[in-house]
Order: sequence, then C-alpha cells, then structure tokens
Amino acid sequence: MPTSTRENPADAIRRRLRPLRGQLWALGVLVASLALVVILWKMAYDRELRSSEEAFISQTQDAADLLQQRMVNFELVAGGGISLFASVARPTPEQWFGYVEGMELGRRFPSVAGLGFTGYLRQSRLDELQEEWQQAGWGDLQVRPNLGNDRLAVVLYLEPKTPENLAVIGYDMFSEAVRRRAMERAMNTGDPSLSGPVPLVQGEGGHTSDTGLLLFRPVYRGPEAPATADARREAILGWVYVPFWVDDFVSEAIPGRDLSFTIDDVSDPTPQRIFSREPESAKPAAFSHAVEFDNYGRRWRMNFQSAPLAQAAPRLGSLQSILSLGLLASLLMYAIAWMLARTESRAQRIALRLTEEYRFSEERFRTAMEYSAIGKALMDSDGRIVQANPAFGNIVGIDPGELEGRAFDDLFEDDFSPREALAPAEQGDEHGVRRETRRLHRQGGEPRHVQLTYAPIPGGEGMAVSGLVQVEDVTDRLRAEARVRALNRTLEARVALRTRELSQSNEELEAFAYSVSHDLRAPLRAIDGFSRVLVERYGDSLDDTGRDYLARVRKAAGRMGDLIDALLKMSRISRGELKTEAVDLSRIATEIIEDLRAGDPDRADRVEVAIQPGLVAHGDTALLRNLLVNLLGNAWKFTRDCDAARIEFGQEDGEYFVRDNGAGFPQDYVGKLFRPFQRLHAQSQFDGHGIGLASSKRVVQRHGGVIRADGSEEGGATFRFTLANAPDEMG
Repeated sequence: MPTSTRENPADAIRRRLRPLRGQLWALGVLVASLALVVILWKMAYDRELRSSEEAFISQTQDAADLLQQRMVNFELVAGGGISLFASVARPTPEQWFGYVEGMELGRRFPSVAGLGFTGYLRQSRLDELQEEWQQAGWGDLQVRPNLGNDRLAVVLYLEPKTPENLAVIGYDMFSEAVRRRAMERAMNTGDPSLSGPVPLVQGEGGHTSDTGLLLFRPVYRGPEAPATADARREAILGWVYVPFWVDDFVSEAIPGRDLSFTIDDVSDPTPQRIFSREPESAKPAAFSHAVEFDNYGRRWRMNFQSAPLAQAAPRLGSLQSILSLGLLASLLMYAIAWMLARTESRAQRIALRLTEEYRFSEERFRTAMEYSAIGKALMDSDGRIVQANPAFGNIVGIDPGELEGRAFDDLFEDDFSPREALAPAEQGDEHGVRRETRRLHRQGGEPRHVQLTYAPIPGGEGMAVSGLVQVEDVTDRLRAEARVRALNRTLEARVALRTRELSQSNEELEAFAYSVSHDLRAPLRAIDGFSRVLVERYGDSLDDTGRDYLARVRKAAGRMGDLIDALLKMSRISRGELKTEAVDLSRIATEIIEDLRAGDPDRADRVEVAIQPGLVAHGDTALLRNLLVNLLGNAWKFTRDCDAARIEFGQEDGEYFVRDNGAGFPQDYVGKLFRPFQRLHAQSQFDGHGIGLASSKRVVQRHGGVIRADGSEEGGATFRFTLANAPDEMG
C-alpha cells in the first residue's frame, strides 16, 4: 500500500512566495527610485533657489555701486569748481558760467539742477558785499530770508541761468537746518558732505517731484585745506555745491524697471524715505535684500524687492517638469524591473546567443570588406597596406593582392607628409577620425580625386592591424561642384544686372511722375482760365445752376492743382540728396509755432504749446523742418474746435513725439494715415490734401527711422518718430 508524504508547512509557504520575489524586488526598485528622484529634485530646487537669490543679491549690490559711482561723478564736478577758485582768487560770474557751460551738465547729468557757489560771510560784511556786487555790474544781491543771523551762507553763483536757478541767487542756506548741518560738516571735516532730503528752491520744474539733495564741497583760502577743524572754520570761503533731484538721479544711475526698491536716509533716528520704485506685479516678491552704505556723511539703506518667484527664478518651472519626468522614469524602471524579473530565465539564453554572435563578428566584418562598394584598406602601424578589398583595387587599378605590403602614401601624387598619412590616429576628431581629399594616381588611367576617411582600430597599437581607411572616388562630384560654382557666378551677374535695371526703372518712374505732374498744369490752367472768362463775360446769361456748375469746375481745377503741388512735393522729398548736419529741432518747432500763431491770430493766445528744449538730431534741415511743419500744422488744425487746446513736442524713451488733444482719429484706421491722398476727415470739416503724413513718413524713412500714430476720436492724437543717431546710420 503506497504511503503518502505530507509537505512541510514552511516549504509550502516558501514555494507560494517564490513567484512574488521578483515583484517584491521590482517594488523595492520603485520605492528607492522615487525616493532618489524626490531627494535629487529637492536638492536641485534648493540649489536653484539659492543661485537665483545670490544673483539677485549681486544685482542689488551692483545697483548700489552704480548709485555711489554716480555720486562720485557729482563730487568730481564740484571738485572742478574748487579748482577754479584755486586758479583765480575770486572767479567772476562770467568765469563761473564759462566753466559750467564747458561741463555740459544738461547732457551728462540731466538730474543736476546746476552747479553753484555759496559764499560764507558775516552779517556785518553783507552791506559791503552787496555794494561790491553792484559796483562790479552784477546787479542787486538780495539776501533772503535775512533772519539777522551773524553768519550767512549766500548763494552767489548758480549755472545754468534758468529762471528757476536765477531765483535761487541770494538764498541764505544757513536759514534751513538740513542744509546748514551738511555745510558745517563739510566745513569742519574738509570732506564732501551730502544733505538730507529737502525741497529744492528751484521748485518742481517739470520733474517728477521737487525733493532733492545737495552735495557740498568746502572752499578754503590757500591751495590746501587747513589741518585742524578750527583752522578750517577760520579759512573757509564758501562751498561749491551740486543740487539735484532725487527721482531723476536714481533713474539715471539705475535705469529700467527690472529692480523694485526704496531708498531711506537712516542717518537720523527717524528714517526718511528718499525714493521708491514700486514693483510692476502685485504678487509677493520672491527675495528681498537690504544694502546700507555711507554716502558723504549720510547713511543710506536700499531695500530691494525681487520679482515674483516665477520671474525671479524661472528655471524652477523646468524643475517641476524634471520632477514629473523623474517620477515617470521611476515608473518605467519599475516596469523594466518587473519585466526583468519575469524574464530572468531568458537571460542565460540571451547571453549564449550574444556569445555566438560575437564568434561570427569577425566573419561579418571580412564579408563587409569584401563586398563593400566603398574602397577599404587595413593598415599597420607603419602605414603599409595589410588588406584591401576589391572596390579599393578598382579605384587604384591594381589587384588587391598586389597592394598588400605596399606603402599607402605611394599611391598618391600630391605632396603630403608621410607621417600625416601613416598615423591618422594622432590627428582628427575626438575619436581619432580624420578626413581629407587627395589626388590618386590610377594605374593605366587619368588621376582621380578621392575622399579618404582614416579611423584607428581600438586596441590596434602594436598589433598587425592598427587602422582602417575608406576611399571614395569623388572626381565626378568635384567636377559637378565646379560647374555649380560657375553657374552661381553666372546667376550673381544676372542678379546684379536685374538690380541695375530695377534701379533705372525706379528712377525713370520718378522722372515720369515728375514730368506728368508738370504736364498736367497746362490743361488745368486752361480749364480754370476759360471757366473764369465764362463767369466774367457770360455769367449774366447763365442761370444759377450754370453758374454753380462753373464754380464747381473751377474749385475742382484748383483742388487738382493743389494735388499736383503735393505730388511734386513728395517727388522732391524722395529724390533730393540728404545733407546731414546737427539740427536744433526745438528751435525749428518754436519757429513753426510762431508762424502758426501769426497766421491764425484769433487762436494765438488760446493754444497752449509745450516744446521740450535742447532737442538736437542729425539730418537734413529742410526735410526735418518739412516733417515738423506737417506734424505741428496738423496738431494746430485739428485742435481748432477745442476750448483748451494743447500741443506738445518732446522726446520720450528715445522717440520724438507731437501730441495734441484735438479731434483725433479712430485707431482702427491708423493704417490709412500715412498713405498718399488718404483722409479720415471730410474736406468740409478739415481742409487738406492727404499728403502731409505721407511726406512725413518718407522724411522719417530717409533718415533711417520709423513713424507711428496713436489716437482716438475726440481724444487727441500722438505721432511718434525716430531718427538715426548718426549720419552713417541713414539709408
């Protein structure tokens, strides 16, 4: 009777769990890879965040350095004024004007209100100074506010002589505590001293605010400053000072809107806000940083705010994608591990098959050599042919067996260094592969050009075979390329010929338009003349309808004459030669406005005109005057019905602009504005020919610039244009 054996419970459990080992191993791989991806992502995220913050801090430090460097420039400007006092015992106002004019403060430092000198004197010498000032022919020196103090600090010179600066002459700076503290600090120490924020006496003057700062440098008797504070107080003559507007100063030193920051003067117990540049985005800043530094006796703190996190550290967004890819890769690894666990039994068979394939690899290589259509040859370390395939033999015209043992370089006619040809592994790309074209001497035929590709065989050094060279006959290809180059030269000549023909056609077209415009005048004059004769001689014989028809004919003829004049004007703008020079646009605009006021006296006092001074451009004076005549003339015309008409001419962000608050135009039709004879208003409402803006566009284009317009119905219009900065930039 057969006996049955009972399975051990532990063995049964192991047998049941054996199929799960691979899945548990794959699950472990998944957990480990997920943990690794998250850790690496967190490290990269923190590193990128730190890097962005460090870059932001570096940017803030650079901004603070720019601010301090700008202040050093102001110190140097004031130092030049001190040098003037060192060379002249007491400079005259004319000498002071000459020095300041040579500094070109308006161009180099737009935020500076001027450069001045404040004299230090006692109340007892005030009458003497006023009498001396009047006898020198410098006018009356009125000191204000004269509080009766024993010591005064009176502004004597301040250039340039703008109306605002002239109002400052005679101002006692000791009458105001903030200025006085800065001046006494400069006098006692002999060093430049910066005041706290104060309203400038000049007033706002077109600037964003009237808050300003003053940088003082003391002027002493003698060539050098005395050694002690008491001696400096005795030897003080006055102060050279530089007043400037804070907002403009900061905008000059740190242009653009990339940084948002505030500047506080923390020298006193109660900080004072000097400047604020609000962030463009309402989202919270990613980083903030404060920079404090001493600024000529004052302590400034700059509090910087970065852009939101998405802008301050843009690469963090890509890290989120990397995290997703990492998680996906972990899942793929899990799938791969699970598949590997299921195919573990097939691994041995795959290894045996790979071993068998390796056994036949050499045979396949030799077969490829034998039947390849490209010439191939194996070479030893001395550059001799070990084996050549039939294709190579066909190229050189020699049986492959006869090539064995022959120096490879002997097959060529050109002069190449044998070392270059025999040791290609020492040159070429990072893999030692080198390509070159050489002229080969074909046995029993004409020379052929071949493309050679040298490649080392890994591990071939010291072996019988150390390199492989592939040889391709490229003679036919080189000949075809030569024919293509010859054809290209022919095409270039044709293109040049067509270009000349097109230029001649354009010139003939312009001449034709000019000639036609002149030829049309004769019949128009005849129409207008005979119509006038009909009215004068036979007007009584015609009824009202006839006379109305004749009036319309004459009006149409006059309109046609005006259009011909406009056409000729456009032709002259297109054909004239540019004569570039420095052009004072502010002066030209002022002259044009004066002519418009003289031609329309009823509106002369009702139109407010604001022209920015000092606008200078390079270009043709006549064409630029024509441009401003059209733009300012349109602004004058289209503000005719405005009760409070206003016209502006200035420059913003590198663009010149002419702005008015007149009738405007629909923005949807802005494309028609600069086309010849296109009008957006009826002739009965606003007269014109529709040619002015087209002429303006041609003038701007000839000066290498662009023109554009913005407007709305009954909301005014703004025309903006640019001009080339230098004559060589104009087309």
